[in-house]
Amino acid sequence: MPKRVLIVGAGPGGLATAMLLAKAGLEVTVLEKQAQVGGRTSAIEGNGFRFDLGPTFFLYPQILEEIFAEVGYDLRREVPMRKLDPQYRLIFGSGGELLCMPDIERMVAEIGKLAPDDAPEFRRFMTYNRVKLQKFAPCLQSPFLDWTSLLQPRLVAVLPYLKPWKSLHAELAGYFRDPRLQLAFTFQSKYLGMSPFQCPSLFSILSFLEYECGIWHPIGGCNALTRAMARITAELGGRLLLNEPVEEILFEGRRAVGVRTRRAEHRADAVVVNADFGQALTTLVPNPLRRKWTDATIARKRFSCSTFMLYLGLEGRFDELEHHNIYVAANYRRNLDEIENQHVLSEDPSFYVENPCRTDDTLAPPGHSALYVLIPVSHQHPNIDWDQERARYRLLALRQLAKLGLNDLERRIRFERIITPADWQSKVGVYRGATFNLAHNLGQMLHLRPRNRFEEFDQMYLVGGGTHPGSGLPVIFESARISARLVLQDMRRTAD
Repeated sequence: MPKRVLIVGAGPGGLATAMLLAKAGLEVTVLEKQAQVGGRTSAIEGNGFRFDLGPTFFLYPQILEEIFAEVGYDLRREVPMRKLDPQYRLIFGSGGELLCMPDIERMVAEIGKLAPDDAPEFRRFMTYNRVKLQKFAPCLQSPFLDWTSLLQPRLVAVLPYLKPWKSLHAELAGYFRDPRLQLAFTFQSKYLGMSPFQCPSLFSILSFLEYECGIWHPIGGCNALTRAMARITAELGGRLLLNEPVEEILFEGRRAVGVRTRRAEHRADAVVVNADFGQALTTLVPNPLRRKWTDATIARKRFSCSTFMLYLGLEGRFDELEHHNIYVAANYRRNLDEIENQHVLSEDPSFYVENPCRTDDTLAPPGHSALYVLIPVSHQHPNIDWDQERARYRLLALRQLAKLGLNDLERRIRFERIITPADWQSKVGVYRGATFNLAHNLGQMLHLRPRNRFEEFDQMYLVGGGTHPGSGLPVIFESARISARLVLQDMRRTAD
């Protein structure tokens, strides 16, 4: 009889794990509290409009391509996608713009329009980070289950490239003198919910990957990826139970043996938790049972920022916008300090707008647009009462959009949805509304992050942004490969 595995949460990490384990012959059941799959990579739909709930940038598709191939499918056939050109448009509140190109020489030319003396440095940046990624990639593909994992030769080889004493911003200042270019190659730290002035220099590989491998748009949005993964899981024999919120993880001693939902108890040989780490631990596992990751310990950890979201279905097209558009506040440092340290709302915040109908006409009715607006803000904090701020910040967001030439939007709105940090916590199940999970500072990486084979309990595993390697779709898919391998190794060991 095949071994049984329960996966709590049908986010991208949980679904990738389900595919791999189902293909390996395990009896896989995925339990999802929502009515649809995807978690933060699900969709919002209404009045003929469709929006990605969360991620809209699809970087480094190679990892998911390899997972699909391993289970006998072709990602490009299952989910058609387009490489964006230009990749995105950066608008600097301090003055100037940068159109970011997927080709090195064209990008050098664009940089030359903004800061001619810095343009040649882009080639040096790419060359150095190409080697850096080659050195560090094996570390992203391996579990870090205790401190002895730090002694592996592959990590020792990458140490000269880690520069733990250096922030991401300081690293880029070594290439570009123009502060706008420093921001152009460090704002990607917001993919991790961190400030480039605090984020480790290691993460220069994020902006490198954008230019090395491109930015892709799956037709139908990034939620098309998770919809395809759910379908493939079912085709491989896995079971997906929607509207089935897990209320408790069941233990016998220190061993995870199943879960309890509103409808039933589900027993299994292993439990994989894909739900948000902080929220899952503090609500599904009794605090007295936890020795290391207690409620108090989790509360002391550093968490990422959150996001104020505005999803606008609009009459009319906005073809003057690029697919991805990023406005960088004139005083970016102050904006970040207000988010991360003061925990107050900025009056001139940076923001991001996706205009996917420029690339993909499946997301809105003909002659209409589906604009996705994201403003980084503090995670849940007593300084901010979102019941009081929700309406005011919506108006501020609309005023900010005028800086991209988007005026008089109110009368054109045909669909609207707002998500605040309070909504991320209460409706989506994200601890403190920290949409990018635990921060990626050096004290919360590698073996210091919650481990893929969870150290508190036997036969309990983690997958997703809260475990190693971290947040962002490519590394979440890598966490799925790591955790799936550990489950299979442990299953074989117990069978022998």
